[in-house]
Amino acid sequence: MQRFEAYLEANLPNVETFHPHYNDALAAMLLAGGKRFRPMLLLSVVEAYEPLLFDGALAPALALEFLHTYSLIHDDLPAMDDAPLRRGFETLHVTYDDATAILAGDALNTEAFYHISKAALRDDIKIKLVELLARDGGTYGMVLGQSIDLHFENTPLTLEQVKVLHKNKTAKLIATSLLMGAVIVGLNKEKQDALYAFGIDLGLLFQIQDDIIDETHTEEEAGKTTGNDGDKNSFINLIGLERTVEEAETLAKHLEEEFSKFDDVLQNGLKKIVNKYLYRHR
Repeated sequence: MQRFEAYLEANLPNVETFHPHYNDALAAMLLAGGKRFRPMLLLSVVEAYEPLLFDGALAPALALEFLHTYSLIHDDLPAMDDAPLRRGFETLHVTYDDATAILAGDALNTEAFYHISKAALRDDIKIKLVELLARDGGTYGMVLGQSIDLHFENTPLTLEQVKVLHKNKTAKLIATSLLMGAVIVGLNKEKQDALYAFGIDLGLLFQIQDDIIDETHTEEEAGKTTGNDGDKNSFINLIGLERTVEEAETLAKHLEEEFSKFDDVLQNGLKKIVNKYLYRHR
């Protein structure tokens, strides 16, 4: 984590410009902290199998954090979730204005792919990483999920539809974080597929836990706006808190079983981060 944080701080966008706050706006939500969950998944896979590739993997790990942060900046906009707090700080549209927040998100989105292109990795690996991040962070994943989420506010979905929503909005980017690590170290397709499937379930659990946190934590505890999902298709709104906790417990136990099927190298590499998040809803 320390190596990643140092790399992030050394690679913040820093453009020569007379604009009074352009660079500050791009850096604000990155420097505000965060779980760094997605880059840590990628780096944990790489460190487990090929620690000599760790430094080369820092750029795609940073790309994940840039793209994820762009999505948070846009999610918080008045036209979407209209949230004033993120990672314990004012959201960008509050500190500056809507236009600045939109453009900062746009910049971090494209900056993600710029960093992959400059990574100290083989060209074929970099092309595959661009494909995966663009697929699951864009049209076929996160953006699709967000579109469903916003369109169906005040329109109850079925439990299966809500799972589809969150598999796209949240889970695919988490799954592709693991998959990108697997691609960097050259794991075979069977292991890649198993990691991606595990990541989808892990991402769904992550979202269920976020719904529980939104219901049970204060804004100070969560570091972001809570109680803001009244019109949304959250698990809490659909099935209530008690059943949502049961869903989280069932999925966490399933993930433990699937995790035990991984080889010892991968289990040792991912154990710390998986254990940290598996039961965070308790």
